[in-house]
Amino acid sequence: FARMFVQVCLYFYCKCLWRCLKFVVRKLTGRCELQRICYNTKPGAARTMKIGNCKYLRLQTSVSVHPDAIEKTIDDIMELKRINPDINPQLGVSLQACLLQIVGYRNLIAEVEKLRREPYDSENQQHEEMLLKLWKCLKPNSPLKARISKQWCEIGFQGDDPKTDFRGMGLLGLYNLVYFAEWDTEVAQQVLSDSLHPKYSQFSKAEWEKKKFDKAIGYSFAIVGINITDLTYNLLVSGALKTHFYNVAPEAPTLTHFQQTFCYLMHEFHKFWIEEDPLDIMEFNRVREKFHKRILKQLQNPEMALCPHFAASESLINM
Repeated sequence: FARMFVQVCLYFYCKCLWRCLKFVVRKLTGRCELQRICYNTKPGAARTMKIGNCKYLRLQTSVSVHPDAIEKTIDDIMELKRINPDINPQLGVSLQACLLQIVGYRNLIAEVEKLRREPYDSENQQHEEMLLKLWKCLKPNSPLKARISKQWCEIGFQGDDPKTDFRGMGLLGLYNLVYFAEWDTEVAQQVLSDSLHPKYSQFSKAEWEKKKFDKAIGYSFAIVGINITDLTYNLLVSGALKTHFYNVAPEAPTLTHFQQTFCYLMHEFHKFWIEEDPLDIMEFNRVREKFHKRILKQLQNPEMALCPHFAASESLINM
């Protein structure tokens, strides 16, 4: 009986009292829920996530519209909520930025998923060219002697032919590794070198002695890159990366934002691995899980931006 009584009370609150409360607040402030969110919350993840969680039915359907239809959707929302756009010109701009981020995030998941599901095809010239580009960026002074070669192990693949290592993440793993090697070449080459010779990493001899690093276990660069791709993918699909993307992308987050985030996580995981100083490579899953939890904790902060050097545009301030 007590459980049923509580359920009835909750139903009454949700259906009647909550709506009455919202009506009273609107009458007292002269603003609807959307206006209060946009005017009282600073731009970025805090505002966009509140807009995305808004229970207003019209808005719930608007987050699945095509980006080109967002402007009309906002006009419909303001008309239904009886908001005068001439008196509230900034509201439309703020709503548009939020909806572009929400729709863009969903579209990014679809784009990333498509790449993940596309297998590496050695008969595809574009796939082969990307793979060779990865080698040239990471080992510019060491020509590849043959397409199938033990040289691939030098950059962290498991065998003579890298195509077999892309099975888990498909082309997404290759795209991320190439992006890292091409656009953050110096860091990528340093991480590769450190993974092969961890004792000669960015830590000085004094730091090694202070931290008592003695085992200095290395790892397979390419395989770890594919694994961190999987971690980044899971953060995206679970929604954990909304905080980061809504703070760094003034409008719709793109594949480039995703790849930049991968580069950051790859670099951070490398430092984390050295600091953890595992007994052997069999501890990889433990270290990865610990790293994953640390990133998740950071993303719980609505003001968090994982990559400071990929900060949001200054135009966000005025939205």
